[in-house]
Order: sequence, then C-alpha cells, then structure tokens
Amino acid sequence: MTRATPRDGRLSGGKTPASPTPARPSREESRSSAAEVEQRVGAVTDPEIPTLSIGDLGIVRGVEADESAGAVRVRITPTYSGCPAMEVIARDIVDAAADAGWDATVEIVHSPPWTTDWLTERGRAALAELDIAPPGPRSTGASGPVPVTIGRAPHTESSVAVVCPRCGSTDTELIARFGTTACKALHRCRACGDPFDEFKAV
Repeated sequence: MTRATPRDGRLSGGKTPASPTPARPSREESRSSAAEVEQRVGAVTDPEIPTLSIGDLGIVRGVEADESAGAVRVRITPTYSGCPAMEVIARDIVDAAADAGWDATVEIVHSPPWTTDWLTERGRAALAELDIAPPGPRSTGASGPVPVTIGRAPHTESSVAVVCPRCGSTDTELIARFGTTACKALHRCRACGDPFDEFKAV
C-alpha cells in the first residue's frame, strides 16, 4: 500500500522532506564583466595614501581582459624607481580581480616613466583633502639640450608658489626636499604657521 503524503508536504509521522541543496554558481557564472574588473583594478588604493586610488594616481597603464580564459593582465608603472608600495599594490590588484572572478597577472613597466601630469583632478583633490599640496604641472613642451649642474645643487625654492592646502596662502617656504616619503617635499606656511607636505612634480 502506498503511504499518502499530507498536502502540506510533510511525510506521515510529521517529518518534512529535505529541500534539495541549490547548486552553487561556478566561478565563470559569477565572474564580473571585463569593464567591472577594470573598474575594480582602478579602485585599488595606494597603501601610502589610502584615499587615493591607483587609477587616479595614474599608474595603471593598461588592463587587458581575456573573457574566454577569465584572465586579466594589468600593467602598472611605479611613481619612482624602487617604490616599496608596488609589491603591495600588485597583491591588492590580484585580490581585487579574484573577488570579481578573474585571475590577474601584474606586469610592472618602467617606460614611459610615470609623471605627476598623469594624476587626475579627482586624485589632486584627494591629496588636498589630506593637507598634501598637489604637484604643479611638469610638462612644459620644451625641447632641446637640458642644462646639467655638476656638484651640489643650491637650496633654492621653486619659482612657482606652493599653495598651503590648509589656509590657501601662497606665502610658503621650502623646509626640506624630502617629506614623510621620498615623493614629497616639506614646506611651511608663513601665514598660518603650519608645516605641510607637497607631492613633488616629476
């Protein structure tokens, strides 16, 4: 005799049949689009300036995605030779891509060298919010021989006034060519008296 099953889905005896376990989506099914993984890569932050993304810093030189293989190759340029943050940035790129379902390979390229002209306006604003004076323009369009001075360079200030990121005054002075990191210079504002870093133009 066949035992009837109640209409509420329970077996006789009060037991409820186990629901089938839903199949987990494969990595390929959960993989983000190529455009999204590129966006995630660009959103990785600079470990030395956490409010600044590497996209706005301008060090991402290319993102090539192979959707059929689920692989992405990212090329980045260091802000200066021997920058210790590159290893951390490369690891964070791999992690960001993995979170989107992609396998990432990071290639560090040195040519053309990075320049502060590659900073976006949003990146410059992020520096100012941290009381770091953004760099001035580096490109001059000049060509021809470059004069070289042999010996110790004189301690002179730039002809371009560095604006204090705290009070906006241009009455500032250079204290040291190196600030909290090698890519910054230390200044002091004569108006408000506060010291501040300037992201050096290169």
